Amino acid sequence: MTINQHLPWPIKFALFAVVIGVGGAIAMWTYDLGRSFAFGPKFSPEQMTELQDKVASLTAERDKLQAAAATIDSQQNIEKSIQKQLTDQINTLTAENNRIKDDLAFFESLMPSANRPQGITLQKTKIELTGPNQLRYRALVMQGGKVVRDFSGEMHISLTLVQEGKPVMMEFPDPKSGEAAKLKLSFKHYQRIEGQITLPEGAVVKSAQMTVLEKGELRAKQAVQVASL
Repeated sequence: MTINQHLPWPIKFALFAVVIGVGGAIAMWTYDLGRSFAFGPKFSPEQMTELQDKVASLTAERDKLQAAAATIDSQQNIEKSIQKQLTDQINTLTAENNRIKDDLAFFESLMPSANRPQGITLQKTKIELTGPNQLRYRALVMQGGKVVRDFSGEMHISLTLVQEGKPVMMEFPDPKSGEAAKLKLSFKHYQRIEGQITLPEGAVVKSAQMTVLEKGELRAKQAVQVASL
């Protein structure tokens, strides 16, 4: 014979509530323990607020420094651009000033003067190296004094070179090139003349001289300093 003991319903409910409470407490303790192991000790709300404020402050300071750095970079770029513009303007004005000086000297030379040499003279002569084996020459040939007739002649350029360690003389234009290649002159008061000379490979210019001839007779000559690159 089996004896069944029946507990009253209120007692059963109380026991059920105790079991649920203990289980819940164990679950919460396990959760907090897991958080402590996984994330370290817990912080108080005040500590969390303080850390959040610190992060916000550091972020604002970083943004401020980045903005300042960007402003400095922008100012430096503007200053570099202005400096380049000023340098270009200075170079342009310098070149223009030199050109005006040359033109002034040229026109002054055309004015009547008792000190101006009589006959044919060479003015504003210049020979410069413009590239490998390339010379550029220019000159102003003038007829001074009382001009009674037009001048008709030609100009020659004599170059002293060093090639493969040996001195070499070069005449321009080449006497063998014929009549068409001559630097012909025909003027009453003045004539500008300019052009290019191609040097032999590996040649170095040591000296240069310009001469003006009229029917084979020397009328003017001038040594010219060769300007390098």
